[in-house]
Amino acid sequence: MTRQLDEAESVFAAARPRLFGIAYRMTGSVADAEDLVQEVWVRWQLADRAAVLNPEAYLATAITRLAINESQTARARRETYVGPWLPEPVDTSADPQVGAEQGAVLELAVLMLLEKLTPTERAAYVLREAFGYPYREIADIVQTSEVATRQLVSRARKHLADERRVPVERADQRRLLEAFVAAARAGDLAALEKLFAQDVVSWSDSNGAIRAAGRPLVGAASLAKIISGWAPSFWAGAEASFVEANGLAAVRLRKDDGTYAVITVTASAEGIDQVLWLVNPEKLAAFQ
Repeated sequence: MTRQLDEAESVFAAARPRLFGIAYRMTGSVADAEDLVQEVWVRWQLADRAAVLNPEAYLATAITRLAINESQTARARRETYVGPWLPEPVDTSADPQVGAEQGAVLELAVLMLLEKLTPTERAAYVLREAFGYPYREIADIVQTSEVATRQLVSRARKHLADERRVPVERADQRRLLEAFVAAARAGDLAALEKLFAQDVVSWSDSNGAIRAAGRPLVGAASLAKIISGWAPSFWAGAEASFVEANGLAAVRLRKDDGTYAVITVTASAEGIDQVLWLVNPEKLAAFQ
């Protein structure tokens, strides 16, 4: 019996990074993903493992179906969330396995867009684009036909293509972030406006824990004015350091030995088109 459990644990440990990767991309929450992985571990211990021909497929199916259910209930919970909801960032420099698959499906801006898909569309897209599962296997996991699975992935791809401009290279994103931080700290209105695309959007996730914009802020001129006005209080005494969040450069702000914000930007040829402010203390655990 002990030997069987040891073997079960070994199989599960090998699959765990991918299970977490699927669950996190499906939920946008580290805590929810960890809970789902733990539930799959319990199910794996109780399963008739001798009858399981392909343990990896069994575990991937279990985590995906649980994540679909969790995504459906999470939407109802977020109706009471105060202000914009953003995915919880992960430190991909400290845990490279999280981003070991296709990194683009890990970026915060992409996870935000995936929130607009149905849970089944999101599952099909994540399994195909992030982990390269064959359509036939995805169809078995999400319990539909192979033709329908191709349609799910196609719709998801079209949605992301329609909603997102072609992003700049990572080095350029880092350069623009550094320029943004310098201009924001200085309250340099002209420099900020020059960095922004005309239709730039700023999202602040606080859940009411600290004072932050309760809705998205849109437009280069108005956003530059607001950020320059925040500068004296928001940046005062901050220790800023650049980190890697979800595969892209971000800035971590610390004060009194604690992180109070993680900020990142997305950008296209037109300039910075999104500024993401993560200031909800419950979402900053990875960057303390």
